[in-house]
Amino acid sequence: MKFITLDKQNIESEHICCAFSDKKTVSGYAAKKEYLSNQINNGFIFKKLNVKHKVFIEYMPAEIAWLPVDAPGYMAIQCFWVAGQYKDQGNGKALLEECIRDSKNKNGIIVISTSKKKPFFTDKSFFLKYGFTVCDTAPPYFELLVLRNTDAPLPVFRDRARQAKCPERNGIAVYYTNRCPFTEYYTDELETAVKAKGIPFTRRKAVSLGEAKDFPSASSIYSIFYNGKFVTHEIQTAGRFEKLWAGIEK
Repeated sequence: MKFITLDKQNIESEHICCAFSDKKTVSGYAAKKEYLSNQINNGFIFKKLNVKHKVFIEYMPAEIAWLPVDAPGYMAIQCFWVAGQYKDQGNGKALLEECIRDSKNKNGIIVISTSKKKPFFTDKSFFLKYGFTVCDTAPPYFELLVLRNTDAPLPVFRDRARQAKCPERNGIAVYYTNRCPFTEYYTDELETAVKAKGIPFTRRKAVSLGEAKDFPSASSIYSIFYNGKFVTHEIQTAGRFEKLWAGIEK
C-alpha cells in the first residue's frame, strides 16, 4: 500500500478524496482544499491511499483540531474514511497505524464517534479493537474515545457541546464548517426547502478555530437544530428533509 501525505507542494494536484468528481460541490471542494492548505503549517496531517477514492485519514494536535473538545497534548483524528472496494483490505488499520506512529510523543489520540453506528462517523467498534476507550459523552449519542500513551488528564467535550443547544429558538438552524465539501451546497438546498414551508431558517458557519471549538454540538462538521434543540448531524437533501420534518412535526 502506498500512502501519500499532503503538503504545500502537492495539495493543488492531489485530490482530497471527497466529492472530487461531483460538479455540485465544486465550491465546497475548493473551500476544503483552502482549509487544508491553511492547516498544514500548523501540524495538520492528511494521509491517503494513492487512489482516486475515499481512503484517507486526517489528524493533528488536538489544540488546533476543529473539534469541541479539550485535550491538551493529545493527537486528534478529525476525519477517517475507507469506502467502497477498499474496505476490508487492511487500509483502515494501516492508516490508523500511521496516526499511532506519529503520536508516540503525544499523551495519546482522541476521536469522536457515536454510541451506535451512524453515518459520517467511523464505527466505534473499529477503534475499540485497537485499544481505544470511551472517556466522555455528549448528547444525544456522541462519544469521545481515547487511546492513551500517558496518565495525563482525560480529554473532555466542551460545555457547549454537552448542552446540544443553540441560541436560535425559532425554526431550523444549521451550524456547519467547510471541513466537508458537501456542507455548503446542501445547506443552500436545505435553506430553500425549509423556507418553502414558511419555517424560519438560520445558518451559522464556523470559519475559525475558536468558533469550531465553541460549536453547539459534538458534530462540528454539520448540525441541525429545531427551536434551539439538536436534531441531527446528518447532511440533508431536500428529500431527506421532508422525512426529517415529518418526524419533527410528530
